[in-house]
Amino acid sequence: MNSKIVGSPARAEPDWSLLRTFLEVATSGSMSRAAQALGSSQPTLSRQIAQLEAQLGHALFERTTRGVRLTDAGTALREPAERMREHAQQLAMVAAGRSQALAGTVRITASEMVSAYLLPDMLRALRVTHPEIQVELVASNAVENLLEREADIALRMVRPQQGTLIARRLPDQPLALYAHGDYVLAQGQPTPATLERHEWVGYDRSDQMLRGFRDAGFQVGKEMFAFRCDNQIVAWHAVLAGLGIGVGMVRVAALSPQLVRVLPKIPVPPLPLWLTAHRELRGTPRLKLVFDFLAAAFASAR
Repeated sequence: MNSKIVGSPARAEPDWSLLRTFLEVATSGSMSRAAQALGSSQPTLSRQIAQLEAQLGHALFERTTRGVRLTDAGTALREPAERMREHAQQLAMVAAGRSQALAGTVRITASEMVSAYLLPDMLRALRVTHPEIQVELVASNAVENLLEREADIALRMVRPQQGTLIARRLPDQPLALYAHGDYVLAQGQPTPATLERHEWVGYDRSDQMLRGFRDAGFQVGKEMFAFRCDNQIVAWHAVLAGLGIGVGMVRVAALSPQLVRVLPKIPVPPLPLWLTAHRELRGTPRLKLVFDFLAAAFASAR
């Protein structure tokens, strides 16, 4: 593909929407993947890239057997386009931070367990007092990027390091070891000396539980966990079904009277919990209200 495009004269200020498409194609290396990420179609993206190339007077991509790659002109454009995206995000933050209306949507992200077992009751109380606020909840153990507005408020087990974010430490969430009462009746009460002879529920790819045992002085391997799943809700339901012993939040276990706490002398460190939001968004009345509401709800539930 030639690097020079014959067509419309170059414009000094190309359309930002076209640059956004350009950045998505450059990042994904594929028109089809970029279209999927933007919720558009491949022909639409192809037309947008052609329009941008006509404005600039240069080809930005060349096709390969695996997709597309940047030309020299495209490589030169990428860095300033990324700076424009950063400025656009900052402008969006400032604009959102100045919104004074309570009515609207707040997007919250939290871990699978917190989302499934702790937040629903809290959010029900919020809906009763403020029905004008709509909530979008992203149940994910991944750290959502608040800087790019993937969420407005995050509940996370680690303190964020970005200076543009604010964080409030919430009460730690105690953890303990649990098994179904029927399992204990059938297999006996586990002790530190017999724990490796019992059935355990653990994670698959994550080594979180292995590290926890080793920190407590027990050198165990992955094979000790007869049932493994990285989805924490599924793993917890395996404990509820009597598949073995597992780790759970004390507050969540209290909802299931069929469970028995076991091995109480084995120390299980509590989960730290941080409530986080962007500094600009913290000044929005709606987000400030939800932020403070969640902080108070977790503090009162300690």
